[in-house]
Amino acid sequence: MMSSDVLIRLMKEEDIEGVLRVEHDAFSLPWTRGTFVNELRSNQFANYLVAEENGQIVGYCGIWVIVDDAHITNIAVHSSRRGRSIGEALLRHGMSLAQTLGAKQISLEVRVSNETAQGLYDKLGFQPGGIRKKYYTDNLEDALVMWARLEDGGEGDGEDEFFSMEDYFGDRDKL
Repeated sequence: MMSSDVLIRLMKEEDIEGVLRVEHDAFSLPWTRGTFVNELRSNQFANYLVAEENGQIVGYCGIWVIVDDAHITNIAVHSSRRGRSIGEALLRHGMSLAQTLGAKQISLEVRVSNETAQGLYDKLGFQPGGIRKKYYTDNLEDALVMWARLEDGGEGDGEDEFFSMEDYFGDRDKL
């Protein structure tokens, strides 16, 4: 179970250092500072959440919402904080945010070897949709594409914290 000391909130530019620590810990080909700056400043479709614990960024999730389609660009939790449902909380909040912004379905890619992540995605209502051959450039591993519908509220337990449009755009103006 996730500690009540973990806060899920919208990412701000000053969070990039912490996000980069998670990114470098989690991925063999991490995104750069410039990529995150571009996502926050220039990508009108991009929405990023962070998980913060005791003032430290311990995870993050990126979501693009384009009309009624959402796509998880990346999701990661620092290895020292895994196994505490932080990834699940980030994904639930990301799905809620995407739905608030009008998305009816959401997709993501996951390594075919990452059974732990696939189990989480399955738990939250994602279904396999296809394979992207040699998707990951570090080892040419295939990606499993997974999809979930959002319009029926997904597979949640009804206790998710949903974003309101006012909260979202109010926080967005402060970025």
